[in-house]
Amino acid sequence: MPQRLSEFLTQGNAPNDLTAVIMKLLEGCVTISEEVRRGALAGVLGEAGSDNVQGEHQKKLDVISNEILLAAAEQAGAYAITSEEMEAPVVNPQPTNDYLVLFDPLDGSSNIDVNVSIGTIFSILKKPNGLPRADGPRNDVANDSSWRGGNADEAIQMFLQPGTRQLVAGYVTYGPSTQLVITLGNGTTSFTLDQNEWWMTTPSMQVPVDTKEFSINASNARHWEPPVKRYVDEMLAGKTGPLGKDFNMRWIASMVADVHRVLTRGGTFMYPRDAREPDKAGKLRLMYEANPMSFLIEQAGGASTNGHQRILELQPQKLHERVAVFLGSRNEIERVTGYHKG
Repeated sequence: MPQRLSEFLTQGNAPNDLTAVIMKLLEGCVTISEEVRRGALAGVLGEAGSDNVQGEHQKKLDVISNEILLAAAEQAGAYAITSEEMEAPVVNPQPTNDYLVLFDPLDGSSNIDVNVSIGTIFSILKKPNGLPRADGPRNDVANDSSWRGGNADEAIQMFLQPGTRQLVAGYVTYGPSTQLVITLGNGTTSFTLDQNEWWMTTPSMQVPVDTKEFSINASNARHWEPPVKRYVDEMLAGKTGPLGKDFNMRWIASMVADVHRVLTRGGTFMYPRDAREPDKAGKLRLMYEANPMSFLIEQAGGASTNGHQRILELQPQKLHERVAVFLGSRNEIERVTGYHKG
């Protein structure tokens, strides 16, 4: 009989208060999974008619998922919560622990209406020492310059920690089955949802060091930097090229789905910076996407860089900072990173 997630967490993998936060977040993911499953029958498909803080058009499920997870994190007693969909953190009026919760409530929104796998990405940090405790009424610092006797910058600053300080990272993919992939820093483990219970299905996920698959949006090739063009051209050259083997390309346009494939059978996932927005270091969000996915990949034996250095060592400067991402099978990630450095 496979092991339950609750048993896995309580058998020495997480303290009780952290376990409570994780389980409450996943209750929210179960609710989202049900909304995704019902789709048009629940009236949750289509545009929300609003934009998020990134200036991106929101789907109805983006907004619904964000509210579900925000409520779950508050109920779990998390100290503060931030989301890709929100301008600034929300500080819990009644925290019972010092955990900071970050999430991308619904990754792959462009795939919602066409019934392709999408997912939720989350990360948990610890509040740094020296910051004041929250008290008083709920305070959304996006709309209030004061924060518990300080200011909005203090609320943001506590989240600006490198990815190496993550206590937990994970994602839930809503596909043919609903699966959780999670790490607490001692390996990467997958669970499958069945009748509202998470059952372990892969105790230790491992990314092969070599691969013949890669994921990248090839329609952006004309905008790539030279090291990326070189690397992709070499892969496309196949057996007669410098890499001496044929590669297959896969691209789903949902980071959760693409990374899940890499964790399941190897490969690389690449979302490089490009010439369309030269002032930005990349497209994906460092704290909501790149850090948690990099933690999961590294704990499964893979590698993750921004083309120049390990993503988990980057010091965030902004809450919604963007970054280039190259992650997956170690030997290929080292190769493309070497091209950037060389």
